[in-house]
Parts: sequence; structure tokens; C-alpha cells
Amino acid sequence: MRASRLLSILLLLQTRERMTAQELADALEVSVRTVYRDMESLGAAGVPLYGEPGHDGGYRLLGGFRTRLTGLTGDEADALFLTGLPAAAADLGLGAVVTAAQLKLMAALPAELRDRAGRITERFHLDAPGWYRDGERTPHLTAVADAVWHRRAVRMRYLRWAEPHEVSRTVWPYGLVLKAGHWYLVAGGAGAGERARAGGTDDPAGPRTYRIARIVELHVLDERFERPDGFDLAGHWQRYLKSFETRRHQDEATVRLAPDTLDRLPHLWNPAMAEAARRTAARPDAEGWIRVTVPIESVAQALPELLKLGADAEVLAPAQLRAQLARTLAAMARRYRPEQPRP
Repeated sequence: MRASRLLSILLLLQTRERMTAQELADALEVSVRTVYRDMESLGAAGVPLYGEPGHDGGYRLLGGFRTRLTGLTGDEADALFLTGLPAAAADLGLGAVVTAAQLKLMAALPAELRDRAGRITERFHLDAPGWYRDGERTPHLTAVADAVWHRRAVRMRYLRWAEPHEVSRTVWPYGLVLKAGHWYLVAGGAGAGERARAGGTDDPAGPRTYRIARIVELHVLDERFERPDGFDLAGHWQRYLKSFETRRHQDEATVRLAPDTLDRLPHLWNPAMAEAARRTAARPDAEGWIRVTVPIESVAQALPELLKLGADAEVLAPAQLRAQLARTLAAMARRYRPEQPRP
């Protein structure tokens, strides 16, 4: 732990230039006395530290001293954030680069931290895709990733749900998102037949999202573009998800739930429906049943969701959904009716 703390002190002083003993103690969650001892150890090891007394004083590194990872290339530094996602790095064509960066990082670490890093990789593994599904084929992912890195426009043929199903678009690839095992492209300059303007940032339609697996054909163009100032990929994605749920659920259903069914909903329904049911749950009636209101996309989408609950749910509205459930259950009853004995 002490070796890790000494390295943290060096990195803190590099990023903040000057810090008091109290500031270092607060950042590292140790006592000021421990910081003093650590500073003595760093000085004895030859680190050029200087301590200035007084109200505006503190510790700083002299002569532009910097710790660095010798031999780390630019591509390897860019790939460091993917060292915990080896499958994602391989999808992006960065598997070998990430492996090289990991080796150089391990070689640069003190023995104690190197052993600790090895134990972590042996004990934790991230598998992003959901259960019961194979990974999607994404033959154009590497080319899209290259366009993202080098800020080059791409021309693509894309399959979508709405008519017309196949469209041709020229877009500016701002970033890639891995969600539940699926890769998505967030891009500007969207529009059927629209030509990206080299060096331009004007995008009146705003960034749009494309599923990489639905790209039929892709060409990386010579035109360059500039990302909009202040564009935040993570923030945009969160806003997109919220907007997607709002646009997807255009209707609602009123449902009576049997006792204890509410607790099972997070395991049976999508998060938006389960959360809405919890939020709108009324007081139990005389039979202990609870009335809730949940968002639905359509009758066709809601039907299988309600069937998951079997006899523990009763749809009160809309009438169309209730009637469709009645027809489905009647057909199932006929299907499973015991055979009559033959005369």
C-alpha cells in the first residue's frame, strides 16, 4: 500500500503542481504525519521535492520532474481505457495494441503493484453481452472506429426499421458506444442523400444513433470534419436513452396485480415498465391486489409482457389490450383443452 501511496503523491504533484501536506493527507486519506514520512522517503530516493513554508506554501516538484511510462506509444496511450475490455478492444482492431500497453504498464509498476494488478485480472472479468444471445456481426466496426479516430466522414448504406428500409447517408462519426453487447455509432451530418461538408460543424438535425450491425456498406471518405465544441459522448448517450424511452412508450395500461407480484416485476418487465408500476402502485384492495399504471409501446408489444404474469395480472385498460388478451387466452385454452375420450 505504501508504494501505491508514494506513486499517488507524485501523480498528484504533477497534476496540481503544488499541494500542502494537509491537502495531500485529505486526498490520500492518511494523517499529515504520514505525508511527512512519505516526503522524506521520496527525497531519500532522489525525487527532487521542495517544501515551501507559510500560508501559500506546500510541496512541489523541481525542474519539471515527471514520472513517465517509458516506451508507451501514442496509440497505446489512447487504448489504455480499453485495457479492462479486451473483447471490445479486439472488436475495434486494437487487441494487439492493448496487449502491448498492458505489458509496458506491468513492466513499469513496482513489484507490489504488479502483483496486485495480476491478482485483479485473475479475479475479475467483464462480459458485456446479455444472456441467451450471440454477438452481432459487425464487419464495418473497425473502419468506423478508424474514421472516429481520424475525424473522417463516412458514406454508408444503412438498414432501418421505418420505410424506406434502406437509406444512403454521409455522416460525421463522433463516437462509438457499446451497449449490452451491441455497438452503436453516434454521428452528425445525418440525412438521406446529404453530403458531409469537410471541416463543417453545422448539424441542424443533431447527432443521430446508428446500430453498427445494420450498416450494409461503408466507405471512409477523404473529407475531414471537426467535432462540435463541448460535445460530450457520455452525456449525449444518456439523453438519447431517456428520449428513446419517452418516444417508445406512447400509450399506457392500467393493470391489477396479485399480492407480491410487484416485487417480481424487475425480473420480468423492462426497467421503464417496472419502475412505473412501483411508482404508481395504489393501496391494496379488499383482495390484496394492487392497481398500477405502466407505459406501453403498443398492444402488440404489451401483450407478451402481460402474459408473463399469467393469472397474477388483470388488464383493466385500454379495452383493446384487454380484448386481445382475452382472445389469446381463449385460444390457448382451446389449444390445451383435454382431449375428449373417443366413443
